[in-house]
Amino acid sequence: MKKIGLLSDTHSHLDDTILNHFEHVDEIWHAGDIGDLSVADRIEACKPLRAVYGNIDGIQAKYRFPEIQSFVLEGLSVLMIHIGGYPGKYPARIKKLIMETNPDLFICGHSHILKIIPDKKNQLLHINPGACGNHGFHQIKTVVRFELENAHIRNLEIIELGLRAHRL
Repeated sequence: MKKIGLLSDTHSHLDDTILNHFEHVDEIWHAGDIGDLSVADRIEACKPLRAVYGNIDGIQAKYRFPEIQSFVLEGLSVLMIHIGGYPGKYPARIKKLIMETNPDLFICGHSHILKIIPDKKNQLLHINPGACGNHGFHQIKTVVRFELENAHIRNLEIIELGLRAHRL
């Protein structure tokens, strides 16, 4: 069994409470728009990190992290990319990628909108953990935590971190 902490769209801000919520996870996954790489450094100082770069990330993030993560963990095939759409609204490139990789779990960020949707057509679970940084239009900062065991997702939790700090 692996316990996973999932976040996205930190935009250079890592709320201290996130690492507290992820204290007992085995890995942290970041679905892009990391921002300042000190965020990734802080995460990696605590837990193994799997991440993809996002559209706001600079060249250093692109050297450090791939655009696409595709892997199998605990018998579950995972596909993670920053900009992915959602079931019924996948861009053509993502539809093709899903068809080629046939994931059980598809993770993306970008929209700042928390969505957990069973995609019956592609036989996968779609997760966008929302945004946990202070930049963007979202009001509530969110992350997701779950367990992978024997090719199943268990104990999936949405964690609300409170209101986004508004910039002046």
